[in-house]
Amino acid sequence: MRQTQVAKAKANVKADAKAKLAAGSKPRAKIAVKTAKPTKERALTLLSKPQLVNMMDLMVKSRVLEERLIKIYKAGDAFFWIGGPGEEAFGVPLGLLVDKGQGPSHDYLHLHYRATPTLVAMGMSYIDSIRLIMNRATDPSTGGRNFANHYCYPQWNVVPVGSPIEVQYGMAIGTGISQRRLKMKKQKSGVSIVTGGDAGSAEGDFASCLIWSSRPEKELPLYITVQNNKWGISTPYSEQHGEKNVADRGKAFGIRTNVVNGNDPIETYFQIQGDLEYIKKNTRPVLTEFQVSRLYGHSSASGANRENGDDPIELFEKRLVDSKFVKPGFVKELWTAYDTESRQISDIVRAEAGPLSDTIWDHVYVDNENADWRKF
Repeated sequence: MRQTQVAKAKANVKADAKAKLAAGSKPRAKIAVKTAKPTKERALTLLSKPQLVNMMDLMVKSRVLEERLIKIYKAGDAFFWIGGPGEEAFGVPLGLLVDKGQGPSHDYLHLHYRATPTLVAMGMSYIDSIRLIMNRATDPSTGGRNFANHYCYPQWNVVPVGSPIEVQYGMAIGTGISQRRLKMKKQKSGVSIVTGGDAGSAEGDFASCLIWSSRPEKELPLYITVQNNKWGISTPYSEQHGEKNVADRGKAFGIRTNVVNGNDPIETYFQIQGDLEYIKKNTRPVLTEFQVSRLYGHSSASGANRENGDDPIELFEKRLVDSKFVKPGFVKELWTAYDTESRQISDIVRAEAGPLSDTIWDHVYVDNENADWRKF
């Protein structure tokens, strides 16, 4: 009986609905739900799309080169590898912002052996770097007589990279003095830029750099940077540094200091830009610490295998894709193209000759004067 009543009730509801439609009543329209458009990250709007894409391109180009150098070493075509995969978000912006040229009117670069991203951004070719690690006579930096990533480009004011830890901080004082002299004469002068690791900041050269750059009335146009990856070869930062940040050490000398996320190329770009402008305007030093990642160990001595850590390329790619600046797969395409290029260049360089014994004294002193001790 109850089922008959329910059936009748449903029939009545349907009849009422048909009657309303017949009388001109319309059913309620569905509400259209608009899908929100992807919003662009505000930080990405501070640079143009071509600038962002170029930065991404250079970061990938640098990483692929470093990975090719590791493969060259593991294949037995090189004696040693040392480099800086994981520092692309710092190195590329620095290379893009450098006043490139020769002489004290332009910026000097006192780099260490993790500077491949900076050199790539400045225009270094793959073949130059590969000739260096393979120790070929055609290597423009050392004539085939130094380790991987020990670059030297006099035409760009890239001072020879040395293997002794942090000596570049002491050397930067000299070019800084020459640039200050130009500035005091109201002539165009550049900035002496020095890079190094957090472990090396324990060296005396680093302390000397802080002292000499901050003497009252004699301050130097030095851009003192530290790329803190929290490791010194195999020693963790936490066991060696009493200060919270390496940059804190500059405060005692009255030096302007900063701590920056070195895995963010946008933040890094504007920090470097602002620091360089401040130094040029005030002829005073700046100490900035960039917190970066170490993704393949310190060198081939530790195996040069991929390690855990934030990858600045992956982080930046996600931001660009999410904001629709590039399509998914853009980085993969770049990677494939650069990997092919680096492999082809490796094959070319492998066939080139190494340095001859009669060139061992070349470039040791200016014009080879008194270079050969056997002729003293």
